[in-house]
Amino acid sequence: MTPNRFEKLQQILRRRQLDLTVLMDNVHKAHNLSAIIRSCDAVGIHRVHGVSQLHQLKTNKDIASGAGKWVEVEQHDTLVGAIDHLKQQNMQVLAAHFSDQAIDFREIDYTKPTALLLGTELYGVSDDGIRHADQHIVIPMGGMIASLNVSVAAAVILFEGQRQRELAGCYDTQQLDAQSYHDTLFEWSHPKLAQLYRNKGMAYPELDETGQVIESPPTSKRV
Repeated sequence: MTPNRFEKLQQILRRRQLDLTVLMDNVHKAHNLSAIIRSCDAVGIHRVHGVSQLHQLKTNKDIASGAGKWVEVEQHDTLVGAIDHLKQQNMQVLAAHFSDQAIDFREIDYTKPTALLLGTELYGVSDDGIRHADQHIVIPMGGMIASLNVSVAAAVILFEGQRQRELAGCYDTQQLDAQSYHDTLFEWSHPKLAQLYRNKGMAYPELDETGQVIESPPTSKRV
């Protein structure tokens, strides 16, 4: 761990957005999942959510380019349950879905707590998602093709959200609480050592200003 890398990790964590997220509704193709998570990391999203009939969200490591290490993925049993979970956090749930009620995605205020709901590559957002979303949004298309690939659409919408949030100063104030910041920073800085502490049920030790562990690490368990 070099001091420069440790400083970069701290800068990124201080900008992580807890009130901007993505909910993936059975987006099951690994390359699309990976590309979405990569875009989430790029705009500072801390945690994404997913529901999958395959019972596990699998990503493509090459496309994700390691983003899966930096963005938490929370999986839910049902889409309705996931939406309720996000609404309890006062998030507006925006379904990327073409309907009579849909509006241009640029008309949304993304400085509000926001969850972007994305559907499957072939069928789009499910009926439950359509019914329970607060608003339907679309990306205007000027060609013969009616829609973008789901991962491309996610990037387009998320970077509009980032643009608005940058202007509003949302990235200037740390959203992670002190304990979550410390724990995540330790896991990012020392992933193997963090696993050892978790296996022992021990709290992570403090780090010095260069990212080095202040106390001696625990010994690994014998098998």
